[in-house]
Amino acid sequence: MKTYIKAISYYLPEQIMTNEELVKDFPEWTIEKVASKIGIAERHIAGETETSADLATKAAEKLFTEHDIDRSTIDFVLFCTQSPDYFLPTSACLIQNQLGLLTSCGALDFNLGCSGFVYGLSLAKGLIAGGIAKNVLLLTAETYSKHIHPKDKGNRTIFGDAASATLVSTEGFASIENFSLGTDGRGAENLIVKKGGMRQPEAVNDLSFDEGMNPVSSDYLFMNGSEIFNFTLEAVPVMVEDTLIKNSILKEEIDLFVFHQANKYMMNFLRKKIKIEEEKFYYYLENVGNTVSSTIPIALYEAQQEGRLKGNILIAGFGVGYSWGATVLKSSL
Repeated sequence: MKTYIKAISYYLPEQIMTNEELVKDFPEWTIEKVASKIGIAERHIAGETETSADLATKAAEKLFTEHDIDRSTIDFVLFCTQSPDYFLPTSACLIQNQLGLLTSCGALDFNLGCSGFVYGLSLAKGLIAGGIAKNVLLLTAETYSKHIHPKDKGNRTIFGDAASATLVSTEGFASIENFSLGTDGRGAENLIVKKGGMRQPEAVNDLSFDEGMNPVSSDYLFMNGSEIFNFTLEAVPVMVEDTLIKNSILKEEIDLFVFHQANKYMMNFLRKKIKIEEEKFYYYLENVGNTVSSTIPIALYEAQQEGRLKGNILIAGFGVGYSWGATVLKSSL
């Protein structure tokens, strides 16, 4: 059975952190440096009591309103987050109740980062192909800002909070084709939050600062930027080639490439390495930042508003895990 993306919406928290505000905390940086290298001018930050489930619920409500979707038709909820409300119950169960979805609706969380949207599409496609569901509500939401140390200028500059809602169904504007997925857990330590899980439930208060005066702590998000960059340069070109092969399509036949919006420097490096024409490569991060699992659906939404979701679209996510995934969307727009 063919599976389609039928509609996409997204939600951004009200609080905004601009580059002007950031450089007040980090005077060694300049507004121009952040904007030119990272490609981000501002990012949205969740409120103190605002959770990923809250953001996802608001994104779903926007989806229902914006696209005139009857919520009673939803028969499965998939929620991707790495900052759940609780260890248990499952946040997707809380969202089902908040949205007033039928109790015959299935619901589950899955924990992935920047590859999460692509993996979510693969799960939704499997549910529909297996006859388990007809209308899957795929939600992504993250509040990485709550994991970041206040003095961590690198990560505070890059990450923003957001949520997306995508309806995956038996009909829609873009069919979901074949996937290329991959995992290498050897890179787990290079992007990690250790505190809070069963292996390290309590804070260890081991804060130190590296030679660049960036905080290093088991109690906050840690990212080894150089190792993440190296992993990306190795994994993504191979993934793109594998995706093209699995979909029996040439790179020249792809009309638009929508990659995870990590930061502009990394994206430009990848684009040049894979030899993708700039006019076929989509950027949307200047006013939202790196929103983890929500970057691709946000970019797809904005590309659709611009009339650019036509023909063959290759989407690719990659990051924490290490985890990566890509697929081709065939648009009827």
